[in-house]
Amino acid sequence: MNIVLKNANLLHPGENIDKKNVDILLSDGVISKIGNLKKEDYTEAKEFDLTNIYVVPGLFDMHVHLREPGREDEETVVTGCDSAANGGFTGVACMPNTEPAIDSAEVILLIKKKAFGHLVDVHPIAAATVARKGEVISPMAELFETGAVAFSDDGVAIKSSAILRRALEYSRMFDTPIIEHCEDESLTGGSMNEGLNSTTLGLNPIPSVSEDLIVMRDILMAEYTGGKVHIAHISTKRSVEMVRQAKKKGIKVTAEVTPHHFTLTDDAVKTYDTNTKMSPPLRTKADVEEIIKGLKDGTIDCIASDHAPHSIEEKEAEFDYAPNGIIGLETEAGLALTELYHKKVLSLAQLIEKLAINPRKILNLPVPKFEAGETANFTLIDPDEIWTVNISKFKSKSVNSPFDKRLLTGKAVGVINNKQMFYKGEKIDVS
Repeated sequence: MNIVLKNANLLHPGENIDKKNVDILLSDGVISKIGNLKKEDYTEAKEFDLTNIYVVPGLFDMHVHLREPGREDEETVVTGCDSAANGGFTGVACMPNTEPAIDSAEVILLIKKKAFGHLVDVHPIAAATVARKGEVISPMAELFETGAVAFSDDGVAIKSSAILRRALEYSRMFDTPIIEHCEDESLTGGSMNEGLNSTTLGLNPIPSVSEDLIVMRDILMAEYTGGKVHIAHISTKRSVEMVRQAKKKGIKVTAEVTPHHFTLTDDAVKTYDTNTKMSPPLRTKADVEEIIKGLKDGTIDCIASDHAPHSIEEKEAEFDYAPNGIIGLETEAGLALTELYHKKVLSLAQLIEKLAINPRKILNLPVPKFEAGETANFTLIDPDEIWTVNISKFKSKSVNSPFDKRLLTGKAVGVINNKQMFYKGEKIDVS
């Protein structure tokens, strides 16, 4: 089948492409021609008018929780991929805190089997230690050979500096990062950021220094070993400053931030809505301002959702007892466009770098190319579409989002990948 994308704006910052009103011909899901097409250039094609819509490299989220195996009531590989496609993503990397953990080749193969044939590519991140207990290094070589793209004990930091050192040294052999959830467990156990709000609300606090200590440790260990460390969901002012200084020294450190950490502060917790409870917790206005600065100056490399589905029953508990985390795949692009692009924090090209190009580079994955002969891997973005978040229309199995009914400007309206197309809520076969 031939598909023609008419009048599109083509934007690929990795290839310095920024063209207006371009036509793209896809033949069986493969890019056949890019340019101003005439009717004689193709026959029997399905045409889509993409006036004012940008075609960009398929967005990639390097931090999602698909819950399978173990908690298929909250999410499965397929429903998580459906959610990703609906949010504008053609690829995700899934975290290892499943039940059992992704610490064996069998679990990786299970996830890959479940994801086979889907529009969205799934790349497992394996546990750095067996069962994520921080005691014994996982079989990293076997996991890498089976398809792991990075290693992490996500949900917790690697327990000891000795084990972290070993993990970094082993990961150097595969040129993969160790992804760290940076919290000192001896200082956690609370429900929200420590400060005036936690005192006023009477909720158990988590001090920001719990993150700062682990970020400092990890940077020092990356410098010592020469390994790569990636700071997941960075949330404090001091952590951003430490990553900035480490990069200036040439230390191999990268960082991501979630939309909720650059759009919300701990003021949101005043409603006692458990959908504002997450790990790391929502921080202060000063922290958010430094995160925005870090996004602008390149200290923070990418944006990731930390998509964390939970059942309604679990979230409808007292604040202190509710689990941490929110879903985010279907609001991520809209929040980033609204808060970063339209507020002139980042240009659209810079935003695409953080949502599509940098995550793949960190994980050593190929970046989609805009060339004839390449299989199309596109996200279609309408930067000016005004829409209201409606969690009842999400593709995720879970609905734990603090952004329901929020008005956003900018939306990913479609995706094309693996010879499949999802456009404005409709699945279209392009092969």
